[in-house]
Amino acid sequence: MHVQRFVETAALTLGVVALSGGSAPRLMAQGPAHSHDDRREDPSVQKRSPGALVSVVREATERFKDVAAAEAEGYFLQFGCVTGPDSGAMGLHYVNFPLVLDGELDPTKPEIVIYEPVGNGKVKMTGADYLVLADAWHAKHSGPPELMGQLMHLFEAPNRFGLPAFYTLHVWAWKENPTGMFVNWHSNISCDSFAGGTD
Repeated sequence: MHVQRFVETAALTLGVVALSGGSAPRLMAQGPAHSHDDRREDPSVQKRSPGALVSVVREATERFKDVAAAEAEGYFLQFGCVTGPDSGAMGLHYVNFPLVLDGELDPTKPEIVIYEPVGNGKVKMTGADYLVLADAWHAKHSGPPELMGQLMHLFEAPNRFGLPAFYTLHVWAWKENPTGMFVNWHSNISCDSFAGGTD
């Protein structure tokens, strides 16, 4: 099962690289994801008009509270349960690769839906993650992306996911995060109940 998931993830990663026209980055498993970017997060920037974006995300993802509905619309678990050594976790990323590869951002169509494992194979939705490949974005735009006033975080390559450089924005719309609605890590999410592997 784990080998199959690894092979599927590797194949999808190579597909992303090929379609983005980039070269394959080195796979890196060490180090917390986004850790370099978290140090540069500006709380004043992250707090601009949070209510509007959170409301849009809730409306757009309400139907995905049932993970089967997300899977029926092309979202599939990748990367296991993403956890950090000191900063909490991100949880389970259900990724829609056609949305990742389209190079566009639409608050009503998140590229990723995020869940927390709650035991017995069950999951609970915690939010959404918007992701755009950096090369695809900069081919059409001169500045970094933002979503309804929220600046997105640059996640450089190489990275623990083996993806080309990308911008990301987590929106914790379904589980309040004490450290902020748009930060990368959720301090109250845990991967302890996940039966699969963690990244």
